[in-house]
Amino acid sequence: MSFKKQYLKSKPICKVTFKLSKHEAQHAKSVRLLGDFNQWDTSALPMKKLKDGGFTTTLDLPKDSQYQFRYLLDDRVWENDWDADTYVPSPMSLEENSVISV
Repeated sequence: MSFKKQYLKSKPICKVTFKLSKHEAQHAKSVRLLGDFNQWDTSALPMKKLKDGGFTTTLDLPKDSQYQFRYLLDDRVWENDWDADTYVPSPMSLEENSVISV
């Protein structure tokens, strides 16, 4: 799991590309990226599946903010991004949420 941050000079936006390898996605058929940026909407569009079996998506996030997020594999298994900037306890379970700072 990884993500790449690209700050725009012309706007207060950071383009963040999230990627999961096939192994990290645990051979899922679909993966959704859910978090503060989409109100944890489980009907959010799935990430794009790559030819190698991995998944990717790019979001434009307002900078100078932090966002909690997790991946939802096959609409049933939650997974953190272990390369996240930090982690915080989830208010919904005993697990932690990944956090990205932009």
